[in-house]
Amino acid sequence: MAGTRRRLPRSAIVAAVLAGVLLLGAAGGALLATALGDGEAPIVGASAPPATPPSEDARPADDPPAPLPGAGAPCPEPTTVVADAVALQSALDAARPGTVIGLAPGVYEGNFVAEASGTAEQPVTLCGPTEAILDGGTVDDGYVLHLDGADNWVVRGFTIRNGEKGLMADGTVGSRIEGLTVTGIGHEAIHLRRASTDNVVIGNRISDTGNTREKFGEGVYIGTAESNWCDISDCEPDRSDRNVVEGNTISDTTAEAVDIKEGTSGGVVRGNTFDGSALAGADSWVDVKGNNWLIEGNTGVNSSQDGFQTHEILDGWGTGNVFRANTAIVNGPGFGYSLTPALDNAVDCDNTASQAGEGFSNVTCTRT
Repeated sequence: MAGTRRRLPRSAIVAAVLAGVLLLGAAGGALLATALGDGEAPIVGASAPPATPPSEDARPADDPPAPLPGAGAPCPEPTTVVADAVALQSALDAARPGTVIGLAPGVYEGNFVAEASGTAEQPVTLCGPTEAILDGGTVDDGYVLHLDGADNWVVRGFTIRNGEKGLMADGTVGSRIEGLTVTGIGHEAIHLRRASTDNVVIGNRISDTGNTREKFGEGVYIGTAESNWCDISDCEPDRSDRNVVEGNTISDTTAEAVDIKEGTSGGVVRGNTFDGSALAGADSWVDVKGNNWLIEGNTGVNSSQDGFQTHEILDGWGTGNVFRANTAIVNGPGFGYSLTPALDNAVDCDNTASQAGEGFSNVTCTRT
């Protein structure tokens, strides 16, 4: 049911977030994107008796990619500069490989759609400072920015607010969503869907989601739930594969910070910071229902139940996922790492958990 939920005081949420500075980038020239931004001893995974290491099939198929270059690259020299909503949509419609659309500071009201594609060598770039704000006007309807079949885009630096969904990517390949501030959203902030593959979501600051539907208030959402496959992907799995979610700061979301759906494979969630103080429609920061994902080097604080989870929603899915070098300060009644069922998922002994009511994990950690 739509409605406004009760919020924790902002000061309490900010105080809960672990210290960390995430540089979101500075644009050159007129388009300057500014920088954004103990309790009990940890339960160290290595303290548990090691189980037999899982087979190679339980690991991501390929060696995991090295960490990506962090967010913070300056905007390229724009080929066109826009300062109002009409000009922005016209520039999106006219985009071609190599186009660089520069956003001047100001508020751009509306729902914006990009359908043109760039190439790997010449992406289309939409870039601007935090003070350039795409505003959908209402949390009850619409996608503030929709990459609709638009491949090889770089979307960098600006703010998205006031839409049912923040940034929706449908059928997007090879795009980079970087250094955005996404806030004040009815459902999820960033969603990769309809076989959106090989994309990077990096260095974004995401907060204040789920304003109309707590259960739908994810920070980053990958793929499509099986119950919606017939609406989205011709009744087949939505294979939004090999996406990377890295270096984001995600707080004040009513559902998972990162929700990875059945049907997706081979992605990476690395080096993110999560605060689950506002969780109401979910019970973990990260829920993995896909296969062969690497969840590595993330730090979470405050959950209503568990820190990290896997689930088997459909036979053949929710397996082969690896949790490595994560820090879970749960401050909740559950586990740091809950695998239900365990299948061929693995929790390495270099993970830690603290203030977790049920302990480190429901499975024995593995040494690698």
